[in-house]
Amino acid sequence: MKKGLRLRQRSVFQAAVKGHRFHSGRALVGFAVPNAESQCRVGVTVSRAIKTSVERNRARRRLREVARGALLGMGSPLRQVGIRYDVVLIARPAALEVSFADLKAEASLAALRLAKFKP
Repeated sequence: MKKGLRLRQRSVFQAAVKGHRFHSGRALVGFAVPNAESQCRVGVTVSRAIKTSVERNRARRRLREVARGALLGMGSPLRQVGIRYDVVLIARPAALEVSFADLKAEASLAALRLAKFKP
């Protein structure tokens, strides 16, 4: 992901988590808060429930790839709303067990819920 599209500061992560928009699924949890930037930005973090660093890094890579398409892509519901968001995705242990297609579908559903659209 490009640097301008990533969340990197702890305060921005915490502000997004304290926001009122969230999605809780089997493999990921998503939080969003409107921002004043020109684009949506995404931050990815992984729960410590995923024990080894190898698995945490794998889950992080999978979520980043899913975020590129489902949250930052041209067909994303977040882009269609017209409001720019800071989105934080938190991986759960199931993020390693589900197939990539299921993870992508869950991220798309999260984008719909965070944008306040009905699926």
